[in-house]
Amino acid sequence: MLGLAKNKQTTVLGLDISSTSVKLLELSQSGGNFCVEAYAVASLPPNAIVEKNVNDIEGVADALRQVIYQSKTRQKNTAVAVAGSAVITKMITMDAELNDDALEAQIMAEADQYIPYPLDEVAIDFEVQGVSEEDPNLVDVLLAACRKENVDLRVDALELAGLAAKVVDVEAYDLERAFEQIAKSISCDQGETVAIVDIGATMTTLSVLTDCRTVYTREQLFGGRQLTEEIQRRYGMSVEEAGLAKKQGGLPDDYEQEVLAPFQEAVLQQVTRSLQFFFSSSQFDAVDHIVLAGGVAAMTGLASLVEEKLGTPTSIANPFIDMSISPKVDAGALENDAPALMIACGLALRSFD
Repeated sequence: MLGLAKNKQTTVLGLDISSTSVKLLELSQSGGNFCVEAYAVASLPPNAIVEKNVNDIEGVADALRQVIYQSKTRQKNTAVAVAGSAVITKMITMDAELNDDALEAQIMAEADQYIPYPLDEVAIDFEVQGVSEEDPNLVDVLLAACRKENVDLRVDALELAGLAAKVVDVEAYDLERAFEQIAKSISCDQGETVAIVDIGATMTTLSVLTDCRTVYTREQLFGGRQLTEEIQRRYGMSVEEAGLAKKQGGLPDDYEQEVLAPFQEAVLQQVTRSLQFFFSSSQFDAVDHIVLAGGVAAMTGLASLVEEKLGTPTSIANPFIDMSISPKVDAGALENDAPALMIACGLALRSFD
C-alpha cells in the first residue's frame, strides 16, 4: 500500500495523531489471524493539531509518551499518517519493462509535471497499480506527494518521544486497509460500493470504496466537538467535564431531547450532504452500505437513525471483530473505542505488507 516513507520492518505501532487525541495500536499475526497486543488513547492539549497539521510538537510528544506508557508496548518503530487533504495523488502510466530503480528515477525526473510545488519542498512516493487497460506495454502508477513540512513535523514529534517513524501513510489508504477487516462481517460482496463516514472531533471524512479500493474521499469541518461545546454552554461545564459527561452520562433529563437529538440530526445532515457531493461528482447514484467510524459513530441510536432516514444498511466500524485480544488489553474499552481506531488499525497493519 502506498505511503510517503517506507522501510521494511517486522512490527510497527499504528499511531493515529488526530485533532484531539493520539491513538496507539499494536497488532501481531499468527497463522493468518491477527491479535491486538496493545492499545491506548491519550488526549492532546488544545490546538496541538490545527486543521490536521502539527502546531505544538512538545504537546504531541507528551501525548505520544503517554500512550506508550499506558499501552506498555516495547516497540519503538511506528507508522503515522497525514490527512488526505494534504496529499496530491495522480495516476500516471509508465513503461512496464522498467524495474523499480529505473521507474523511480523516471518519476522523479518528470514529477514537476504533476506536482504544483517545488520538488525540494515535497515528499514523493508511488505504487504500481497494475497493467494499464489502455496499453499492455504500460503500467498504471499511483503518484502521491505531500509537503515535507507535514511529514517532518510528525516525524519530529515522534523522535522527541523516543520513537522512530518507519512509515508515513495517507489516512484514506489506512481506512481502506482497515475496512478489509470488516468487509466480511457486513456481508460486503465483491463489486459493492461502501461509504465510510469517519466522524472525528472536528473533521468528518467520507471515503467511498468499490471492490475495497478508494474511489473518492472528501473532508468537511464537522465533528463531535460541536456536541461537547453545546453541553458546555447549556450546563456550564468545562471542556473536560463536558467530554466526560458525553461519554459516561449523568446529564440532566432534558439532554437527550434538547441537545443529543439535534446533534444527531446534524450528523445525519452531514452524512446526507457528503453523499450528495459524491453522487454529483461521479457516475454513482447510490451506495450499498454505510459504515460509521470515528468517535461519534458509537453514539447510541445513530446507526439506526442513518439507516432509517437514508434507507441504506448502516453499520458501526469494528476492525477487531475477527481478531483475538491479548489478556493485557482491556477488551471492553477496545470495543468502545473501535470505531475511532480505524486509521490506527490501518497503520498497524502496515507491519504485514
